[in-house]
Amino acid sequence: MNSIYIPHLLSAPERQRSLALETRFPDLDTLMPVRGEVRVRHCTTYLEVRGRAETIVTLTCDRCLQQYNHRLSLDTSELIWLEEPLPEGEALPLEREVSTEDLVETLAPRGHFDPETWLYEQLCLALPQRKICDDLCQGIPLKDDNPAPTMEEHDHRWAALAALKGQLPEL
Repeated sequence: MNSIYIPHLLSAPERQRSLALETRFPDLDTLMPVRGEVRVRHCTTYLEVRGRAETIVTLTCDRCLQQYNHRLSLDTSELIWLEEPLPEGEALPLEREVSTEDLVETLAPRGHFDPETWLYEQLCLALPQRKICDDLCQGIPLKDDNPAPTMEEHDHRWAALAALKGQLPEL
């Protein structure tokens, strides 16, 4: 999918462009191609980007370490402000206070917008933080016949401390 030259959106019907897509991302392992739609609308001082997509990803459970399939659905939008970048020679201060209003995405008004990169980033943000295969997942089963190792068995450096502890009188 090609990037969109932002000034061309001004001459497009309704100042927007819709793209249907079916693609794979090299850094996102999916069982099927990502299918969806991205719509970009030029609103003079900002771009309104809407995206819908879905795919199936294989995740590893954080509890039992088994792999499972997860349907990843996306229906999101974002406003991207159009703002000229700082001149090359102008240096930013080493320390600067940033307000909440400054925490927005910006692009140059005469730059390009890459819908594929935007969609990839949105899909990565939609991945679950806690990857649990099932609500009833108990984790890795522990065998009862093997008692938990003591500190001395786990790390031999503790053996000297255990020997010293055995020489102390009981209080």
